[in-house]
Amino acid sequence: MKPSFKIAATVLAAGLSFSSVHAEVHVRDEGRTFVLENGKVSARIDKAKATLISFKRGDLELIRGGTGYWSFSGGGERGTAIDGFAKAAESRITLPGGSTGEIAIDCRYDPAAPGAWPVNVSFRYALTDDTQGLYIYGIYEHPAEFPGFGIGEARYVVKPDPQVFDYLTVDAERSRKMPTGEDWDEGTEMNLKEARRLNTGIHKGEVEHKYGYSALFSESPAYGWSSSSKKVGLWMVNPSLEYIAGGPTKPELTGHLDVNRGGRPVLLNMWHGSHYGGTSLEVKKGEAWSMVVGPFLLQTNEGPDAMTMWKDAMKTATAEIKRWPYPWVDSPLYAAKQRVPVTGKITVKDPVGNAKPGAMWVGLTAADYQTGSRRWTEKVGWQRDGKHYHYWAKAATDGSFRIGSVRPGQYVLHAFADGVLGEFSREAVTVEEGKPLALGNLAWSIERAGPTVWEIGVPDRSASEFRNGDRYWLWGHYLDFRKEFPNGVDFTIGKSDWKKDWNLCQPLTLDDNGHVTGDSVWKVHFDLKEMGEHRLRIALCGHRENDRLTVAVNGRVVGDSGRLPENGVMHRDGYRGLLTELDFPIPADALRTKDNVLELRLSGQVWHQGLLYDYLRLERIDPKRTSGT
Repeated sequence: MKPSFKIAATVLAAGLSFSSVHAEVHVRDEGRTFVLENGKVSARIDKAKATLISFKRGDLELIRGGTGYWSFSGGGERGTAIDGFAKAAESRITLPGGSTGEIAIDCRYDPAAPGAWPVNVSFRYALTDDTQGLYIYGIYEHPAEFPGFGIGEARYVVKPDPQVFDYLTVDAERSRKMPTGEDWDEGTEMNLKEARRLNTGIHKGEVEHKYGYSALFSESPAYGWSSSSKKVGLWMVNPSLEYIAGGPTKPELTGHLDVNRGGRPVLLNMWHGSHYGGTSLEVKKGEAWSMVVGPFLLQTNEGPDAMTMWKDAMKTATAEIKRWPYPWVDSPLYAAKQRVPVTGKITVKDPVGNAKPGAMWVGLTAADYQTGSRRWTEKVGWQRDGKHYHYWAKAATDGSFRIGSVRPGQYVLHAFADGVLGEFSREAVTVEEGKPLALGNLAWSIERAGPTVWEIGVPDRSASEFRNGDRYWLWGHYLDFRKEFPNGVDFTIGKSDWKKDWNLCQPLTLDDNGHVTGDSVWKVHFDLKEMGEHRLRIALCGHRENDRLTVAVNGRVVGDSGRLPENGVMHRDGYRGLLTELDFPIPADALRTKDNVLELRLSGQVWHQGLLYDYLRLERIDPKRTSGT
């Protein structure tokens, strides 16, 4: 069963209505802090650090002993580590209250401050009269004369009160009462510092790990913590993907127990991250760059149980998505009034197959670009881009789409769909201020060498359809592989069932202690009705740097993957990451009509060098036809 979360359906099932507060907002400057309140919630912000030091629902403090803060890690062009921003230079009230109140804390780059991110940042906190939550956003600007930098991790972190919050809900399938901080402290560390086998508490014997709660923000726009005793929730709500690095297919962390002593609850908005293939944000000296991250909503609500409150938070997410872009954000970089919709319709044509497109995402992104140094360069596509805005929308079943609010600029149009291998793209799409753009009817002719001989899986950029895919988030599937497949995967086309005979992940051969003892070889047996040249197409949705996949047919090597890019999915117990497509031509004299054996050999040196497959397809090459894209 593939995890699939439909926002609208979930909201309807909840039977809840969005609660409007409509209480006047008050903003106060209290010297060292700002206070925003609207009768339901109140927030206190430290001027010197731009941190949220109090967030209350009524009289109940939700982050007692913790804070809400911006967190960064990366490096400067001279090798200096980046771990924060320069000291606040100015703080002010930007919206006085009434319907909306907002405060700004501006931090200007100081080259004398060690570890400072070389950008000017304006951190904003806002409260409106009709929401039960705090809007948070940052306006980042790098003038061309500033030093260059690279960011690996960037997030907003909230530390809820562990005496209040005990339930974590990411989606419909991952919602549970969490281990306590004491349980975490008493746990036994496993093969990752983030994973511990619990020796006490209600989850005794289980392995707790933060990666088990990773998700796609496109499918989980609201997630967070709730309280069994106080009947309140605290949720991170993302109303837009435009500032989320990596687009709608990029998984990231959402919430977990702090891995440090005490195991305090953590709630994250991981808008740029290095996990599951990572994202790229590199800016050179001489290059001007800016980005508005957010606003996102830190929402609080109340209800009888965790699922009821989460469904209410999802309904809030739906409402916030419809309100985007927010008219009260007064920044030329946010450009609320300059945006226009982009519409069109994409028709999928499969020249020699019978592809049936499912859910389709359509997006406008920056063109691919090069980054790196003289010794190392990388081509960055939309899956790894964190430097530019992304604008994505789900298409209707007939392929029609509407991307609602796009800044003026030059873009590449992309589309991908469940059930279709490959991707549609159209370059040089120009969006002009004040001019809604109608692209009309667009034809996507699927690239093929010829008809399908056989296929394994579903091309949906994930491994969720395979064995263990319906519970991918549980720790250590790679260690259970030998028990479930003592002879490795040995798959026969026409007889085997990929739902049970093809595993979520292909680890290296491991002993009982998780040490590598050799390569891993999976086999596929198949017959052919027609001889001739063929092409094997493989889509990988998980691999690690220095993995190597070698492909052999009937004992003859027909190619290998080369050095694969970093995309750590298996050891983080995921089901998808950066997608990599591979093609292997198979000459006719390597094949026979009966009893062909395809061997997929994974080579590596360490236990976490595992693969996840999205899809495999063998095509018979038809020399008479010409493919298009």
